[in-house]
This record gives sequence, C-alpha cells and structure tokens, in this order.
Amino acid sequence: KNPDVAHALHLGKLCFFVLFKMSIKPFRTDLLIYSIYANSPILFNFLCLMSTLNKIWTNLLLEEKTVSSPNWHSRARRYESELQSCGLEVAPVEFSDYHPLKSITVTDSKSRRGARKGSTSSSSSSSSSVAPDPLSSMLDGTDPLSMFAAASATTCTISSRREKEDEVGVDFEPWSSKRGEILARFTTTEKLSINLFMGSEKGKAPSLASSAVSEKVRTRLEELDDLEEGSQRELLNLSQQDYVNRIEELNQSLKEAWASDQKVKALKIVIQCSKLLSDTAVIQFYPSKFVLITDILDTFGRLVYERIWSMCSDPRPLPDSFTADEVNDTAKETCLNWFFKIASIRELIPRLYVEVALLKCNRFLTKCGIQETVPRLTAMIRGIGDPLVAVYARAYLCRIGMEVAPHLKDSLNKNFFDLLGTFRQIHGDSVQNQLVLQRVEIPVYLTLYSPAIHWILQCVSYRAPEALLTEMMERCKKLGNNALLLNSVMWAFRAEFIATRATDFIGMIKDCDEAGFPQHLLFGSLGRSLACADPPEAERLPILNEAWKVITKVRSPQDYINCAEIWVEFTCRHFTKREVNTVLSDIIKHMTPDRAFEDAYPQLQSVIRKILTYFHDFSVLFSMERFLPFMDMFQKDSVRVGVCLSIMDVFIKHQQEPTRDPVILNALLHVCKTMHDSVNALTLEDEKRSLALLINGFIRMVSFGRDFEQQLSFCVEARATFCNLEPVLVQLIHTVNQLAMETRRVMRGSHSRKTAAFVRACAAYSFITIPSLTSIFSRLNLYLLSGQVALANQCLSQADAFLKAAVSVLPEVPRSISIEGKLRSSEGFLLDFINNFLSALLVVPDHPEAGVLFLVRGLLNMVQDYTWEDNSDAKVHVYISALPLLAAMSQESYLYSIPKVDSNETLYGGDPKFLAEINKLCETLIGQVLDHLKTLGRDESVHRQGSLAFSLFGCLLAHGDLRNNKLNQLAVNLWNLSHKQGYCNTRTSVRTLEFIKHQAQQPDMAHLSDMLHRLTLQSRT
Repeated sequence: KNPDVAHALHLGKLCFFVLFKMSIKPFRTDLLIYSIYANSPILFNFLCLMSTLNKIWTNLLLEEKTVSSPNWHSRARRYESELQSCGLEVAPVEFSDYHPLKSITVTDSKSRRGARKGSTSSSSSSSSSVAPDPLSSMLDGTDPLSMFAAASATTCTISSRREKEDEVGVDFEPWSSKRGEILARFTTTEKLSINLFMGSEKGKAPSLASSAVSEKVRTRLEELDDLEEGSQRELLNLSQQDYVNRIEELNQSLKEAWASDQKVKALKIVIQCSKLLSDTAVIQFYPSKFVLITDILDTFGRLVYERIWSMCSDPRPLPDSFTADEVNDTAKETCLNWFFKIASIRELIPRLYVEVALLKCNRFLTKCGIQETVPRLTAMIRGIGDPLVAVYARAYLCRIGMEVAPHLKDSLNKNFFDLLGTFRQIHGDSVQNQLVLQRVEIPVYLTLYSPAIHWILQCVSYRAPEALLTEMMERCKKLGNNALLLNSVMWAFRAEFIATRATDFIGMIKDCDEAGFPQHLLFGSLGRSLACADPPEAERLPILNEAWKVITKVRSPQDYINCAEIWVEFTCRHFTKREVNTVLSDIIKHMTPDRAFEDAYPQLQSVIRKILTYFHDFSVLFSMERFLPFMDMFQKDSVRVGVCLSIMDVFIKHQQEPTRDPVILNALLHVCKTMHDSVNALTLEDEKRSLALLINGFIRMVSFGRDFEQQLSFCVEARATFCNLEPVLVQLIHTVNQLAMETRRVMRGSHSRKTAAFVRACAAYSFITIPSLTSIFSRLNLYLLSGQVALANQCLSQADAFLKAAVSVLPEVPRSISIEGKLRSSEGFLLDFINNFLSALLVVPDHPEAGVLFLVRGLLNMVQDYTWEDNSDAKVHVYISALPLLAAMSQESYLYSIPKVDSNETLYGGDPKFLAEINKLCETLIGQVLDHLKTLGRDESVHRQGSLAFSLFGCLLAHGDLRNNKLNQLAVNLWNLSHKQGYCNTRTSVRTLEFIKHQAQQPDMAHLSDMLHRLTLQSRT
C-alpha cells in the first residue's frame, strides 16, 4: 500500500543478507519500533521485518536437528594414555650454590676497562645498579622492619632503665575494679537521710560594683559560712535507691554549676557531700556511701586540675613532666585561691576530703608540694574519732596518693601504722554503744573495714620487699593477732610471700580470737594465696590437714562451702585422687542435709571446674567413688546441664586416644544423655548445635578396637539415646559406614561369611536410621554414601536399595530450604547432588530383573517430572551432565571400578544392544536440550541460550565421536550459536581452539582438523 514498498523490500533483503553473514546480536526492537513509528511507517515495517528475520536466523542454526536428530556415538577413550599425556614434564633438580634467600654479593670489576660505556655485566661498578632483594636483605637485619624493631627494642630498653621502679604499673589493681563489688556487697534496707543545698541570696555571684579583691574574698567567705549555718534541707526516710539517685543529682549539679562558671556553688556541693561521710547512722551502708561520695570528689578534683592546667597552656600546653617553675603566675594564684577556700572550711572531714581531692594541684605551686602535704593530711586524720570513718579517710588518701605520688611509700606506710593504733577503739564504749543501738554484731561490723584495709594494704604492699611482710606479721603479733588485720595482710601481699610462710600464718590464725572474725574466713584468705603459689613440699600435707580441721567444723553450710571451694584447688593441685575423693566426701556430708546444696550451686560448680582443671585423665576421675555422687547434688536441670557441658568440653579437649574403658563410657554416656534430655521445643538451634558437637566428639572417641560387633552395639544404643539430635544421628551413620569400611580393610576386600553378615548389618543400621532425619539433603547424601559403602563391601542388593531410596526421595526436595535462618533456593544443592549421584552410577551394575540402565533412567525420569523453578535451565544441565556418564558406560574399560564388583563393562562386555540403548538415550537427551535451546531463542533469552549451547558443545567435543558428520555439524552450529549470542569471550574461544588443535594432533583425531578450520573461520568472522 505504500509507494516506497519496493524500496523497503529491497533494503530488507540487503539487511537480511548482512544479518545472515555477520551474525549480529539481536537488538531491542521494541524501543526502536516505538520511537521510529511516529515518524516513518517505512522504517517501522523495515524493523519489524528485521526482528522476524533475526528469529529465523536463530532457528536456522538448529535446523539440522529439526530435520533429524544426530546419530550419537561415543568417542573411544584410552584413559591411561590420556592421563600420561596430561602429566607435567619431569626435570632433574640441579644442585648449586644459588639460594633465593642468599644475600646478593656485588663485586666491582675495575679491570674491565675496555668495556664500552653502557654495557651490562654480572659484576657492576656501582652497587646501586642492582635492585635490592627484600628476601635477602631480611637475613642481615637491614630491612626497614628489622631496623624498626631494633630501634624500638633499644628505645624500650632505655625507657625501662629510666622508669622508676616504684611507679604504678598495669599489675596494680585499680580502684574501679573494686568499686562495683563494694556497691553490690554493702547494701541496706534501712531508711537513709541526706542534706540537700537549698541556696540563698548570699549564694549569688557578686555584682560588678563589688570588684575589689577584699570584697570578693569577703563575699565568698560569707557564702561558705552561709552553707555551714543551715542553708540546706534534710531529706528523711530515703530508700537505698533514692539515696543513690540523690547523690547522682548532686554529681550532675556539680557539673552544671562548673559549666555555668559558678565555682563557689560547685565547692558548696562538694563540701556538703563530704559532710555526709561523717554520718554513720546506717553503718552497714557506709562503704557504699564512701564509694558514691568519693566519685563526686574525684569529679571535682579533675575539674579544678583541668582548669588550672588550661591556664598554663597558653601559648603551648605544659608537658606531663612539668615543674612548678614552668607554671605562670596566674595559674599559681588561682591554685592558691582554691587552697585558701579549702582552708576556710570549719569542719575537719570536709576540709580533709576536699584537700585530698585537690592533692594533685600542689604540683602547680612547689616542687615538693605533694611530698609536704601528704604527711600533714596523714596527721590530720588522727583527729577523726570514729575508727570506721578514719579508716576510709586513710583509704581515700592512699588512693589519691598512689595516683599522684606513688613514690611516697613512707607516707603510705605511716597511714597503715596509724591504722594499727586505732584498733583498740573498736572495742571502746562509743563504738559498742553505737553497734547496740543499730543492732549490728561485731563480725558484721568488722567486715565493714575490709574494703578500706584491703586497699590501704594493697597500696603499701605494691612491689614491696618481703621484709615488709615480716614487719607486718610482727606488728600483728603485737596486737594479739588481730584477725581483721591478718586477713587483709594475706589478701594484699604477694602470694609467693604468703606461701613460703604458710605454716607461720596457720599458727597466727590459731591464736586469733574467733569471736570477732571467724577462723574459716582467715583460712579462706590463706587458701586463695596457696592456690596461686606453692608452699614448700614438705609442708603441704600438714597445711591441708590443719586447714580442713577448721573447715569441717563450720556449721553453716554456706560458710562451709565458701571456704571448702577455695581449698579444693589446693588439694587438686598438690595431691592425688585419694585426697580429692576425701574432700568430695566431706562436701557431700555437709551439703546434703536439708538439701543445702540448692543454695550453693555456684560454689559446687566451681568445685567441679577446679577438679577438671587438674584431672584430665577420665579413668582416674571416674574412679573416684564420690565424684558421681557429688554430681547427683546438681538437681536443677539448667545447672546439671551446665556441669555436663563443662565435663564434655574438657573431655573433648584433652582426650587424645580413643577409649573403650567401660567406666568412662558408662559415665560419659550418662552425662551426654543428661545433655540430650534437656532438649525441648523451646531449645534454640545454636544450643542444639553445641550439644550435638560435644556428643559427636564423645562418639568419635569411642573405639573397641577389633571388636566391631561391640562397636555396632554401642552405636545402636547411642541411636536410641540421642534420637532428638539430628547431627548426632548423622554422626552415628558415618561411624557405622566407617566401621564397615574398616572391616573391609581388615579382611582385605575378601569377606568371610561372618564379616559379610556384619557389613550387611551395618547397611541395615544406616538404612533404618536415615529416614528418621528431617533434613532432605542429609538423607540424600547419606543414602548415596551408604550405597557406595555397601557397594564397596559387595552388598549389591543393599547398594541398590540405598540408591533407589535416594531416587525416590528426590521429588520431595523443596524449591527453597532454610540455611542459617534464611530461605535459599535448593536448586544449586540439588544439581550438586545429582552430579555426584551420576558419577557413582558408573560402577553400579544393572539389576538383572530391572532392565538396562534402570537407575539412570529412573533418575532422568525424576528430573523430567520434578517441578523446577520458573525460567530455570537446571533440567537441561542435568541432561548435559548425563551425557559424559553414558559415554563412559559405552567404553570397553571404565575409568574407575570397585574390586570384586562386576560393573556393566563386565556384565555386557560391549554388547551392541547395550551400546545401542546408550546411544538412543544420548540422542533423546540431546534432542531435549536442542528443543530447549529453540524455546530460549523464541523467548529471546540470548545469554542463557549461548551458555547452554557452549556447554553442550563442550560435551560433544569431549565425549562424542565427531567423525559422524551430523554430530560434527551440530557441534559447529552450537559453537556458532554461542558466539552469536555473545556468550564466549575472546579468551575462552582462543583456549578452546588451542585444545582442539592439540587434540587434532592425536592418533585417530585427525577429523578435528576440518572442524577446527571451520570454527576458526567463524571466530574470525
């Protein structure tokens, strides 16, 4: 209808010719047609014609198949010669003096004067002309890393020499590690009170009119007086949590006041908080109160120090090791102003605590400021009448002193010696009356001193010589072996010092008065030191006997187990199972009445852990008569499972050799059963995995040697015991399969009637157990593996049953599976299994009643009927993967075989009917693949079409007899199709052509030369 139709048709013919010759890639006709249609109907018709002709060209490449399917014939293979031709060439090693790590030696060849300029030789006149060898330079230590390491080592050596021995190092336990423990330990249910600062008109900042210095000083002094005269409000009946919240509010108020430049208000808050430390109305809470208040003091001290420091940082900051001479006058004046304010505080305790908080600021004033101040503050504490308040004041001074001046050990020691002099006050009337009023017993009251005394002694004993411990022990004896002090000494000093004097300490403990501080607590402290350091060998048994005489007499089960748990480690560390068994017996005796063990599970678990730390021989461990009865005390399920986990973890780590000891097996089987029985519907997958991992480790360590029947009986029992953990069942199946293969190895492949029956029993075990698994791929893989094991042991009927079961399970494979909580497509896993299955079918003989290639056909039928994913090529990939198997089956001798098992090569012996069946099946598979390629061409899935075409081409090239003209032509068409669709890049094409060229040079492969010529021509086009 268009006047230019003749021109359009002529142009269409020309383009079709170009398209046919050049094999151009298909293009997006939809967008082009839409964009051009509005302007030119002629071009619209032309592009429609181009699209149609492009589809015709794609189908032309497969026209050969449309006419008739190619006649398949497998290529004859000579596996041994092919293997030899693929091997690398072997060359003898020439020994010489050359070594890649040997240093390069450069010689100066001055004698070669006749050498022309610019010539090169092995001997260079300049060492710079040779590139440095990093491997060689490493040997002489001149490489950058070695030089840097050497420089660092030198620097560290110099620094370590300069470092003072008395500076605080990382081995000093910081206060922050004790803070949480004190707050958790010292609590109260009593009502508390606190004084909150209310403020006043006098507390406001001075006006600009009063700018004189004297007026400012007077105003600030009046503000401080106003605080002390009652400008505050007392809050009563506070709970412990309310009290903590109020203290936190004060801390926050301090920071806000400082940020808003209200320094006097900040000081008032600190003074008010410090006053709270003189209040012992609720004495059990005093250690925790001390921790909370000193946090505020620490904040205040840091803020003041940073402010003065910033005043010294103009124009550049001071170094850390600055001296007072480097501080400017403004900073010194400000620092003095703060100390003058503190000196005006009337009450002793707030004045003392605030000055201690600012102790570090003395560095800005004089070189010896701190050294002069610490003794004065130490003497000030003597004015505090309450011994509990005084001991915590000394603890705070020692804490700040260790931070700012750890070298002033004499002042720290003085604090401790002053502390010794105040112990007599504990039994004075004022303290006793206070305890009666608050209904606090002496033992409870003495424990309030422990945190402070421990800290003071830690500061005193840090890197102290052993002679100081001797002095401390003598002072303790002069005080009548004060139990509280003796306990702190054993906590503070190095364990090695305590261990060498363990016998002396036991004598001092016996002389202590038990009324105030129980002896079992002292033995507990001694036991902690002896768990870290060893006393003299001759003293160990007497030490244990003396300690246990005291421990076993403790009536309170909780006190008893707290002390016994400490000494268990000493017993395990130095003695045999006999002594440990005695200790366990005593623990059972004390903790069984009234079910006292229910309140001591943490301590009992600690006992088990300590025993497992030192006893790794489980034959010794389970031979203790009281070990299993001791475990029976763990009657809470969660605790019992935790103990079992600890036992199995140690067994897996330290058991080196398999065992058949009935004592070990019965005990560990009971332990594993306890772990298994804890699994329920609410158990997390990670927990199941952890339990199964430990149980599997136990199963792998069980071996009965040549008693294979006993091993199988154990697996039968374990299957019934651990039926709820699938990984354990999988491990048992692997164990039984390994048992069958071990039987084959012992019999060297020739089974007797007895061993043949045994391996069939192993196969029956696996065949019964596999269906109970829920994981579909676990079942598939185990069916295949068990079938291969049965085949290796000449159990042909069992092998057939396994493989048939695998084929029957394949339709149950879901399209998606859950992996680590995420749904993933199962297609890739299924393809991997099918490929593995195909490789196993080569050696499986056909069943005489099932027909030729029964299992292969059954697998392919399953693949045909399986519901694959939409737009999936998996089925075709399976068909292509089956072609190499069928080609291998048509060979005279197979690539691999199983001894004493006749495969199809022996059964059929190259029978023409058998080969015809193989060829017919191969032709059917190729036809299915070609049909799928045509479908992809119609759907314009060009990349998938090119990929499959090249895969089939490679299969034909490797396994098909290309002397067949139709098969040869099909291979060429597939090559052209894959290149037309742009699937193969240049590198792949070149390497493929090189392989064909190499193959064409082999005997009986000359027919590939012609195909190589055609493929090369097509690649160039």
